[in-house]
This record gives sequence, C-alpha cells and structure tokens, in this order.
Amino acid sequence: MALHIVEHPAARHYLTILRDEQTPHATFRAACEKLTLFLAMEATRSLKEKTTTVVTPLEETGGFAIEESPVVVPILRAGLGMLQVFVDLLPEVSVGYVGMERDETTAKAKSYYCKLPPMDGRTAIAIDPMLATGGSAEAVVQRLYDAGAATVKLVNIVAAPEGLARIEAAFPEIEIIAAALDRCLNEKAYICPGLGDFGDRLYGT
Repeated sequence: MALHIVEHPAARHYLTILRDEQTPHATFRAACEKLTLFLAMEATRSLKEKTTTVVTPLEETGGFAIEESPVVVPILRAGLGMLQVFVDLLPEVSVGYVGMERDETTAKAKSYYCKLPPMDGRTAIAIDPMLATGGSAEAVVQRLYDAGAATVKLVNIVAAPEGLARIEAAFPEIEIIAAALDRCLNEKAYICPGLGDFGDRLYGT
C-alpha cells in the first residue's frame, strides 16, 4: 500500500479550519472544496498523457493532453462534498455513486445504493472524507474491482491507522491519498483528533 500525505501550508490551513468545532457549515463546505483540490491533484498525478501539437499566437509548439478518463466514485453522503472539485479539474471524468451507512451500534458498514458507469480497465478514484474503521472503504474498493476497474485509488481528508491497516491487508496494491493521518479511533470508532461527523458538518444537519 502506498500512502501519500499531502504536505502543503494551504492544505494544512484548510484542514485546521475543518477540525475547528466552531467553523460554521458554509465555511466548512468551502474549506472542504479548497482542501480537496490538493488531494485531487495528487490523485490524478499519474494519469496517462499523450503528446499533441498546438499553435500559440506566435508559433506551433508541443504539448500534452490527458489520455484517460478516470471514474470518480463518491461514497455517499459525505463524499459528495469532494466531488465537484474533481469534475471541475477533469470535466471528462465519469462519476459513479456508492451509498454506505454505518450501523452506530456495531460500527459496521452496509450498502444501500450503487450506480457505476462502465469500469472495464479504467482507473477508479473512490472519495470519502473519513477513513475510520475502513469497513466502508473496503466494501467500495472491492465493488469497484468486481466491476472491472484496473486500478483503484482511495482519497480521504483524514485517515485513522486502523482503517489504513484494514485496507492494506485487503488490498496491498492500493494507493491512498490523504491530508492527515490521525492518532486512533475512540471507543465509538470515531477518528481522534478527527473533525467530527463530516456529513453533518458539511450539510448543517
């Protein structure tokens, strides 16, 4: 497993805004989008390119164009807060959706919705702000491979060591991009120090 922690002063700045319990949800949403841009840039760093030629106002010159169109898959509902950044960055991406919810008693994940575009041989980028126990992520990654994805990447804002260990055990080849690796999970399987319930804070619920 390859873990990439995005190291940038602005990324750390926006992460701190997300962590602050006093941040209102409108500011929280804006900080999420800004931080996600750093994650999206890292997640798409290895997309295949092809050479091309363009004509500037002065002369002809060589350039590059992205050759592959990945599939971005937000894990509902919190992952929706990260989606638009990927679409704005790469308008040609396909988008799939997987709905997961956590049983608050057992902390286990269960799926309630799945809609994916054709996946055969493509790169899939699963996005979810929080990687806690890893249960939801493991189920989604497996579903993407089963649907035909050649490569799966996982993008999180905050990850816990317990979730990373679970994903590494199940998918040693996977690449995970995150803004922070936090300390641990508490007895309720919430990430510490974390930033609370991301979906509730994102949508003001």
